[in-house]
Amino acid sequence: MDLEQQLQELKMDYIRLQGDLEKRESTSQQVDPLIKQLESIEQQIAEVRAKLQQ
Repeated sequence: MDLEQQLQELKMDYIRLQGDLEKRESTSQQVDPLIKQLESIEQQIAEVRAKLQQ
């Protein structure tokens, strides 16, 4: 998988998780695991972008 494709998949996962997070917040469910996943994806996106700029 090339870096551009990996970046697009990470962005799609991030958007999906944001939606899940909003649903959980609106029903007062626990959101900590989703926040950790979002932070992990943010880090992965940053790493892929850094590789693309090299």
